[in-house]
Amino acid sequence: MIDASSFLRRALLADAIFSGVAAIGFTFGAGAFATLFNLPEALLRETGLFLIAYVALVGWLASRTMVPKSLVLLVVIGNAAWTVGSIALLFSGAVSPNVAGELMIVAQAIAAGVFAELQYVGLGKSGRVATA
Repeated sequence: MIDASSFLRRALLADAIFSGVAAIGFTFGAGAFATLFNLPEALLRETGLFLIAYVALVGWLASRTMVPKSLVLLVVIGNAAWTVGSIALLFSGAVSPNVAGELMIVAQAIAAGVFAELQYVGLGKSGRVATA
């Protein structure tokens, strides 16, 4: 367990809020977003459902003063992987988004990368706590 710095907690909270908005939008508006972005509706809905669970974890971490370092590292690695995976999706040919869809994928990839960096920095600012 570590003593979570306020910087780390704010970075986690911002991630939870951003991801929560995406979760709601993609889960309940998958059909509309599929048309807007020329992306598969199932991909958007399943992404939204995944994000609901993700938001629960990240929101819980943001609400704690003491957090398991391993869980925060998992969130950091997950955000970094989301960034790489999003860009890989664009180049894979598995989807054919329109310009709006490409911009949305790139924007959320950048956001996930920024959150990974902020959370990593927040880990460095957090106090170490030895458990007996």
